[in-house]
Amino acid sequence: MHRLTKTLLPIVALLSAAGCGFQMQGRTDYVEELESVYLQMPNRNSDLARELRRSLKVADVKLAPTAGEATAVLEVTRDNSGREVESVSAENRPREYRVFYTAVYRVTSGEEVLLRPQRVTRTRIYTYDELEVLAKDHEETLLRGALAKEIAGVIARRLATIEVPEAPSSPTT
Repeated sequence: MHRLTKTLLPIVALLSAAGCGFQMQGRTDYVEELESVYLQMPNRNSDLARELRRSLKVADVKLAPTAGEATAVLEVTRDNSGREVESVSAENRPREYRVFYTAVYRVTSGEEVLLRPQRVTRTRIYTYDELEVLAKDHEETLLRGALAKEIAGVIARRLATIEVPEAPSSPTT
């Protein structure tokens, strides 16, 4: 009886998942113009640059070594992060900080603009403790990395929605 349960349980789970419309996430199809993308960044070593390269590789987008070899250019014109005081204590000392990451990007293919400039900003708030300065610096660094990863995901998903209108066919005579 135990063997029968072990065999049937995974089958029932799979059938239930299929019945509810669940579908494994597959490979995203990009338009032909995004066959080979050159990533143009203000800082090629930033968190966002690393995460974008990773996200595009995972999505099977070929990264071109130069703009001339690419079918499209993903140009990130703004890639910056920082922090702001969110709240202070009664002694006027920072208690919470807001970490932010902002990117502005656009996509071109030759002279054609596939995607006009888009702005993406993500923020997180974390508590600050003067007695744990090193730990809080590490937490902030991890948060910036997570925000960059989130923005890279947003950009990769946005690239998948690009549609290029077909050229009108010429009339035949």
